[in-house]
Amino acid sequence: MADRPHEREGGAVTEQADQPVRPRRSKARLLLGLAAAVLALDVGTKLLVVATLSDREPLRLLGGAVYLTEARNTGAAFSFAEGATVVFTLIAVVVVVVIVRSARRLFSTGWAVALALVLGGALGNLVDRVFRDPGFLRGGVVDSISLFDPYGQVWPIFNVADSAIVCGGVLGAVLAFRGVEFDGGRPGSGREAGATDNAGVGE
Repeated sequence: MADRPHEREGGAVTEQADQPVRPRRSKARLLLGLAAAVLALDVGTKLLVVATLSDREPLRLLGGAVYLTEARNTGAAFSFAEGATVVFTLIAVVVVVVIVRSARRLFSTGWAVALALVLGGALGNLVDRVFRDPGFLRGGVVDSISLFDPYGQVWPIFNVADSAIVCGGVLGAVLAFRGVEFDGGRPGSGREAGATDNAGVGE
């Protein structure tokens, strides 16, 4: 007997039109690609700063709103907690491992961008911690951007990696506040909602 496109229930005609559900694609490629771009930009700017601004007076830009200089930071982002270099290096390693392991379960574009910024920034500063003086895991991070003062008196001197970490953190906080989950859904939606709807139809 041929499949019927319609079935009668209580005299009413209901259409059985099961539409195929498109499989969701992981945002792992987006995350890793954007993180690689942030890492490349950070490493490139640091190499340029070391090559051109070492042993020079800060370069004044935008009427003194921005200064470019070379500084070394042994603390966290924006020179926080200097002297705890090894601790922050280990924290950065943990952050990188956790984000990479979570990549395949990531289906939200917003979270992919947020985590990519944090991952790229963490890797950028981690490269300095590992390879720059004074030694392994204790290397000084190259900072270069100072706002409104050439020597970081108004705002701590920072770099591209610091900016990416902060922007990624702010975006992640916004997504969490709005209830956006890693899979792109929100609490109370998705399978549970679908199950409720199906139960209502059968009643």
